[in-house]
Amino acid sequence: MHIHWIDLTIIISYLLGITAFGVYVGRNSASSSSNYFLASRSLRWPTIGLALFATNISTVHLIGLAASGYDQGMVVGNFEWLAPFLLILLGLVFAPFYFRSKISTLPEYIEGRYGPTSRTVLAVMAVIGALFIHIGVTLYAGAVVFQSFVDLDIIYSILVISALTLIYTALGGLRAVVVTEAIQTVILLIGAIAVTYFALVALSDMGITSLDQLKASAKPDQLSMIRTEGDYSWYAMLLGYPILGIWYWCSDQTIVQRVLGAKTERDAQLGPIFAGFLKIMPVLFMVLPGVIAYVLFQEQIADNKDATLIVMIKELLPVGLQGVVIAGLLAALMSTVAGALNSTATLVSIDIVKRVKPDVEDHKLVYYGRVTVAVVLLLAIAWSTQGEKFGGIFEGINQMIAVLAPPISAVFIWGIFWPRGTEKAALYTLIGGFLCGAIVFCLDFPAVSGLFLGNDEAGNPVRFFTDQLGIPFMLQAWWLFVISSIILIVVSYLTPKPEQAVVEKFCWKSPLLVLTEKPISGITDARIMSLLLIAVMALCYALFI
Repeated sequence: MHIHWIDLTIIISYLLGITAFGVYVGRNSASSSSNYFLASRSLRWPTIGLALFATNISTVHLIGLAASGYDQGMVVGNFEWLAPFLLILLGLVFAPFYFRSKISTLPEYIEGRYGPTSRTVLAVMAVIGALFIHIGVTLYAGAVVFQSFVDLDIIYSILVISALTLIYTALGGLRAVVVTEAIQTVILLIGAIAVTYFALVALSDMGITSLDQLKASAKPDQLSMIRTEGDYSWYAMLLGYPILGIWYWCSDQTIVQRVLGAKTERDAQLGPIFAGFLKIMPVLFMVLPGVIAYVLFQEQIADNKDATLIVMIKELLPVGLQGVVIAGLLAALMSTVAGALNSTATLVSIDIVKRVKPDVEDHKLVYYGRVTVAVVLLLAIAWSTQGEKFGGIFEGINQMIAVLAPPISAVFIWGIFWPRGTEKAALYTLIGGFLCGAIVFCLDFPAVSGLFLGNDEAGNPVRFFTDQLGIPFMLQAWWLFVISSIILIVVSYLTPKPEQAVVEKFCWKSPLLVLTEKPISGITDARIMSLLLIAVMALCYALFI
């Protein structure tokens, strides 16, 4: 043990308590597939916003953002502060169509827009994304935390936290997931704020009491959100992030399933915008502490940047509070894994099983969903054991998103705004774009690239795109999106136009209708709140340019 018994008691009590509570609130969820997968479409906007935030802010973020703040600086915060603009896109552009069509999954929307074959392909891609990105990397990040405080092999750490999450996710469905996520969000934020507070106190004890003094003690430009070169240059972020964001925030089942469970269209729109306001906090309470850690603990952390947050917890927090913060880390892990497991269960049951067996009984869909949860979790556990080869937790997860997202983003954004997009064009785009992305990933992921390209003189695997062509992963995402868009546009013009009824139901007639379709209902109208969010984000950027 590397942890006080009081902290360990807090952690164990929390884990057992949240598991029991999740099982309790979801005890009747198996009564129907709608109740199990979409919480009977009863979610209000505060719950949706909190659930979106909790599913997004995983242990990967808590550890990865602190590590990237230590290594790269505040520029990594662009991943958080650009997200509100994509959440506005979800709330104003995509949510109305999702809600009005009463879909259960996003592949179901794609079937309406492009046909059944594209639906199947997207469902498979979504399950792959949940397995490798949302669950696999997150389990590894959580195991790193657990192993840092308890002498337990990393595979056993993964198994412990996986088993607890599996119990209430499989039994309780989406209702158990979103209710526990709301609680876990509070715990997570308490932990992040506590680390930041004690870090600032430690800075003050060193005589650093102003932003200018912190800038002088940190690396050059470590407190700037804007870079002119490198992986996080302003143009790479401007071109690449929207591609990642359209997939992640607007067309990924794991995230959008909370919106699909909305009670009203207003809830479906305001929930994402509320989450956009919440996304302001990670830069201040997760990235900034990483910068402070560089000033305080550079010698202890050295080159092991993923240990940044763990070192801060051990060095700064008193007994008792350490347990709360670690519970927050595990809360973040369980939120993300639970949400991803529920979404994969929905995808397999609704988009695959029900299409293969149209007459399948409703309770059988819940059964297949539970089996899916167990199988996907086992596969994710196997993948998570490769976590040390990611080259940094936060970078690793975004590199995977950068090669999966482009074809999906292209199909959705062109599909909802461009009526000419056709069924075959979407199919060829999804398959062609996915294959291109898979090739890029294999050539750029160290665990795989070494098999093809060998090792350099130091024995490190050669990464084709980063080492030889020098293309940052954000620009990889942009160019893969360009290729996917070209495929979609060319094939669309070579194939017959879609039926007018399809276009009218699943496309905006004009982009301006997003803003003008309905009269403004008051200050809480989604459009007014979106303008307020944009103004707040402009002020935030002004402080850290």
